[in-house]
Amino acid sequence: MSYNQLDTNKTYLITGAAGFIGYFLSKKLLAEGCTVIGIDNINDYYDVKLKHTRLEQLESYEKFTFLKVDISDKEALTNVFKEYVPNIVVNLAAQAGVRYSIENPDVYMQSNVIGFYNILEACRHYPVDHLIYASSSSVYGANKKVPFEESDFVDHPVSLYAATKKSNELMAHTYSHLYNVPATGLRFFTVYGPMGRPDMAYFGFANKYFAKEPIKIFNNGDFERDLYRDFTYIDDIVEGIERLLPNPSVGENNVPHKVFNIGNNNPEKLMAFIETLEKCLSKALGREVLFEKIFEPIKPGDVPATYASTDLLQNAVGFKPETSIEEGLQKFSNWYVDYYNMK
Repeated sequence: MSYNQLDTNKTYLITGAAGFIGYFLSKKLLAEGCTVIGIDNINDYYDVKLKHTRLEQLESYEKFTFLKVDISDKEALTNVFKEYVPNIVVNLAAQAGVRYSIENPDVYMQSNVIGFYNILEACRHYPVDHLIYASSSSVYGANKKVPFEESDFVDHPVSLYAATKKSNELMAHTYSHLYNVPATGLRFFTVYGPMGRPDMAYFGFANKYFAKEPIKIFNNGDFERDLYRDFTYIDDIVEGIERLLPNPSVGENNVPHKVFNIGNNNPEKLMAFIETLEKCLSKALGREVLFEKIFEPIKPGDVPATYASTDLLQNAVGFKPETSIEEGLQKFSNWYVDYYNMK
């Protein structure tokens, strides 16, 4: 197995650069001397202060350019491609969140479908070496077979969010087939870590604890049939993306499009994850932390287990995540306590 090393002379366009994964990927590329153009619309889906904190850290690099652009604005996005002529594009701008898509479908269609179409059009008219885009483990819907493999049937999404991500994969395949756009889709499995998204469960649990509120656990209180999640630490995700950047794959029928799972391949019971978070927060604070827990039925759109087979990614670029849940949650807890001054 051989794969190319990162080319630091190329220009990398990262959409969603003020977001969680976009920030860490941008930072890694900048630290290695790459030129990064970051775009983001800085929407208020969650606390924009955190987005500004991430951006401030990126703006200390002289090879970073930030543009406030919404990918659903075709003209503005096309102008970015025209002016900066990126070699490699990583599209991480999307409206995230399974549950939020049940209440606010419009924003998902706007960002995830129209926005992604605009990205594909820009890559067609201003050809790129590689387009990497965010898909999601949610495309597997209520699949019972685990671990989830990229070849599994994924035509029954259980949320609009998942449906938009599946449509991204279909659209990218079409553009690769028709216009020879080299594209790679990544199905992310529950990414966590410092400076993460406050709408994610682990972050919300910490918020509730410090607000002296109980946490809600949507597993019916059934410990025998607990929810399983494939939690993937942010550094592992970034390492996987970075290895793929210079390595477009060829899929079926010689179409330059492929989809990979990027997960931990080691699912954790939700309750074990919560207990580990309690221990890590206890260590960060120097005193015992125990969450007050309320058990509720599983939410619509939630799936019982997410569990990634990562063999395809490992075979393509020799990469397998290595951060344990204890190590990852400790880093998150230390950051949280420090950032929000909770000592």
